[in-house]
Amino acid sequence: MTYRPVGEVPEAIHTIARPLHGEQDLDRLVELVAGKRIVMIGEASHGTHEFYDFRAALSRRLIQHHGFAAVTIEGDWPDALRADRFVREQVTDDRDASTALEAFERFPRWMWRNEDVVDFITWLHGHNSQRDEHLRVGFYGLDLYSLHASMRAVIEYLDDNDHEAAQRARQRYACFDHVQGDPQQYGLEAHLGIGPKCETEVVAQLVDLQLRKLARSGRSPAGDAWFHAVQQAHVVRNAEQYYRMMFAGRSASWNLRDTHMADTLDLLASHLGDGAPAKLIVWAHNSHVGDARATEMSEDGQITLGQIARQRHPGDVALIGFTTHTGTVIAARDWEEPAERMRVRPSLPGSWEELLHESGLPRFYMTAGDMRRVIGEGAERLQRAIGVVYRPVTERRSHYLHARLADELDVVIHIDSTRGVEPLDPIEEAHTPMNELPETFPSGI
Repeated sequence: MTYRPVGEVPEAIHTIARPLHGEQDLDRLVELVAGKRIVMIGEASHGTHEFYDFRAALSRRLIQHHGFAAVTIEGDWPDALRADRFVREQVTDDRDASTALEAFERFPRWMWRNEDVVDFITWLHGHNSQRDEHLRVGFYGLDLYSLHASMRAVIEYLDDNDHEAAQRARQRYACFDHVQGDPQQYGLEAHLGIGPKCETEVVAQLVDLQLRKLARSGRSPAGDAWFHAVQQAHVVRNAEQYYRMMFAGRSASWNLRDTHMADTLDLLASHLGDGAPAKLIVWAHNSHVGDARATEMSEDGQITLGQIARQRHPGDVALIGFTTHTGTVIAARDWEEPAERMRVRPSLPGSWEELLHESGLPRFYMTAGDMRRVIGEGAERLQRAIGVVYRPVTERRSHYLHARLADELDVVIHIDSTRGVEPLDPIEEAHTPMNELPETFPSGI
């Protein structure tokens, strides 16, 4: 490994920093990644306006000028599906973007119910209104927490298409009835061996949906409705496993979650593609978008969505991440606590954020190749990650990990001072219904 002396690095960053001041600067950044089939755009927290705003600006350009077919988010499939119906102008009772986002009802509501997301899906709705139906751009969720919502969706689809199959699904999913809608309780009892495991039932239901013929016509099911039903069954199958595994250790459940997101991304690309996989955009935290092999996460055996995508689709993935030095953020002090506008402490000595701050530049981006050339091959420093929970008092332990930034990401965007998103709901009313896990549990990202 070769490193430039630390004292020289901030000045050297000026030689590779590419400014982000206007439309032309954004266009140049988009041109760097637009040729990839999958563009993942991260965030260093789940509650920072600038990360959402820049992510939306990049996505608009990729959609308008480079043929990207959908935005996929670190959110649940059934919740995002309501927003997708709104943006693609399908039959819906939603009057506007804010109403369409009401499906994101669990803690942390502000993560997707905020003004920046409203602005983006309002724009996407307008963009799609000018396009033929088969060319409209979608909005989908990649995550797996929606165990009960997805079970309901599977049964509703079968009720409309095959009464006998719906009855079989009810019987299989009744395996969860003993925990009265609490997936965490199910996972704990199954893990301890004091309650039934429902793995056989959820796998059987997924296979049934994948292989079934519509009873009346005898033809193979197809189209969006069938695809969504199969995906809901896929969520149920993996959520059942996730809730069992979360009590066995963080790495196992984390890996299942990120693998599920990668599988969903590939299934969606195939479904939306016309003879070839569709081009897709991903919105997720840096800790999912980045390549775990370049961070200390790999020491615990953890893998990430970005790593899996690179391995499955070499040369066809762009990973973009964000950093910030200080400002404010919307976050909670603990799980299910009210959201607050909190002050982000200045970045720690020895961190990438401190290094980029010392350059004196307010907002810029760097490519991995330039970082290796100027900062050094294999350069490693601390990197900050704030999820939906922010604990400033224990910030080093709670929010930093070692990372080789040039290996973790293809592009790094630094915005020195940032502010929290504007939630649609009064932030002191953030809450979690008892029958589902909060999004991003247990890691906060």
